[in-house]
Amino acid sequence: MEILIITGPPYSGKGTQCEILNKQLDFKHISTGDRCRFEKENGTGIGKIMSEYEEKGNLVPDSIMKELFGQILDENKANGGIILDGYPRTEVQVDDLIELVDQKNMEIGKVLNIDVPKSELLNRAKKRAETSDRKDDKDPKIHIKRIEVFEDSTRSAIEYMKSKLEVKTFDGLGSINEITERIKASL
Repeated sequence: MEILIITGPPYSGKGTQCEILNKQLDFKHISTGDRCRFEKENGTGIGKIMSEYEEKGNLVPDSIMKELFGQILDENKANGGIILDGYPRTEVQVDDLIELVDQKNMEIGKVLNIDVPKSELLNRAKKRAETSDRKDDKDPKIHIKRIEVFEDSTRSAIEYMKSKLEVKTFDGLGSINEITERIKASL
């Protein structure tokens, strides 16, 4: 099974691009946020721990994410490929994922990094708040917190990934179709 990773700051359009690539590549889209919400809503052990962090806009501890992604990889080993959206987010998670993938005889194809300036991210967050049903999407303080967490830990993880995996960075400004075309040209 091949793994494609899509990364970038919150509100960069990762989920939208994952859905498009899901249809084009026939890879299953695994949204970290959606999976965390599923675990939380179903009251699983992992979900209860995650809810304490997620509701404050903080990252879930690496050890919990490694356990969850071990489960996700096992659940999807019959698929031709998966698209990971929102994981890994820290340098430790990069190493954890590479270790899990190696243990399970899987392969990470590419990392697609969508880059968007902070001012545009805040505009997109505000627009998403107008249509979202999620409580955490409504709070402007959480928007800023998510972006700060990305800058503090995930941006360095992306740089770290470049030493271990093939990472392609794309300009995340423009229409959805323009961004999709940039990504498709690299695949």
